[in-house]
Amino acid sequence: MSNIVAIVGRPNVGKSTLFNRLIGERQAIVDEQSGVTRDRTYGKSEWNGVEFNLIDSGGYIQGSEDVFEGEIRKQVEIAIEEATVLLFVVDVASGIMGPDEVVANLLRKSEKPIMLVVNKVDNGDRIADATEFYSLGLGDYYCISSINGSGTGELLDDLVKHLNPDVSEPQSELPRFAIVGRPNVGKSSLTNALLGQERNIVTDIAGTTRDTVDSHYSGFGFEFTLVDTAGIRKKKSVHEDVEFYSVLRSIRAIESADVCILMIDATQGFEHQDMAIFGLAKKNHKGVVILVNKWDLVEKDTMTTKKYTELIQSKIAPFKDVPIIFVSALTKQRIHKALEIAVQVYQNRTQKIPTRELNELMLPIIQMTPPPAVKHHYIKIKFVTQLPTHFPSFAFFCNHPKHVREDYRRFLENKLREHYDFSGVPIEIYMRKK
Repeated sequence: MSNIVAIVGRPNVGKSTLFNRLIGERQAIVDEQSGVTRDRTYGKSEWNGVEFNLIDSGGYIQGSEDVFEGEIRKQVEIAIEEATVLLFVVDVASGIMGPDEVVANLLRKSEKPIMLVVNKVDNGDRIADATEFYSLGLGDYYCISSINGSGTGELLDDLVKHLNPDVSEPQSELPRFAIVGRPNVGKSSLTNALLGQERNIVTDIAGTTRDTVDSHYSGFGFEFTLVDTAGIRKKKSVHEDVEFYSVLRSIRAIESADVCILMIDATQGFEHQDMAIFGLAKKNHKGVVILVNKWDLVEKDTMTTKKYTELIQSKIAPFKDVPIIFVSALTKQRIHKALEIAVQVYQNRTQKIPTRELNELMLPIIQMTPPPAVKHHYIKIKFVTQLPTHFPSFAFFCNHPKHVREDYRRFLENKLREHYDFSGVPIEIYMRKK
């Protein structure tokens, strides 16, 4: 199961500042993704070798005139229910307020580990003022200043003690394909079409989380584990914001997958949340196949497919080397072609190129088009090798690795893609000191 850390509290206590501090200070943090509803952000994080997902929730408040209050409150409740650990942020400058006590009572009912974070403690007087928060009945607290970062190291040191240090990609001989996407794009229809018609599909096996189901698929010469995130199970006392909940389910499914089958609704286009989920897959170095579902409902001419493909590619640029397949899960149009492409993407992601072959290919290309000199530093790349990672990554050894520009890294990546099939697979290019 994923490690999920939720930052909760009333408005204006510094939750987002703390979130930005944590993701801005640690290089191991992969990325921040803008969420799909108000005041929602999430990021994949790491501290002392322990990975976790950080969720920044909107301010919890009741009785205001804010039209978004109800939606924000629902999201906070979902974050609390899904979290492994809760960071409850309060403001030492204003002291305990009524909404703080409401949040404290809500958190106690969750029976989750709660870490009380007293923010804006930036001098000795405020350290003394923080003792007031003992009266919330949540035990010891952590004094921090999210603006300058003081105290956050100690907070994170203790935070990861509550997390599972062994969260990683499941080790399985079979490829894992996750069907991800926004609600109502056809994930259930695709899953049912694949699992419902083949005799040699094994019955469903309970997955690692209560809302993800792993199924063993075997048919038409393919064999893999299908990670189904289609079903949302209703939980007592939680009125779910399905858009936000789908992101949490996507995070979990993406982390466990080798290839992500991202479904979008042809009648709605490639929307912001589709881009957010695509970004998560890319940043987690997963293979990606984009399925444009409900294609049977779109009025088409000879140029429709080409225009739609170009529109998606423009939004996912510069990583445009991604298969885009137009399907109908309802009529089963091209769904087995989609599986064939997903298997190919898996093979692309796991291919290993011999070092000698890489150097024979890339060094003449580099000699013909060397990296631009920077501040009179002439960059010479002498050697390249593929690194032993779970995804395609390459180390180029040179004399001034820090001066190699991003556009030249993309040039090297494009040359690799020209000669090897990495369709659907993110590539990482690292420059190292020779």
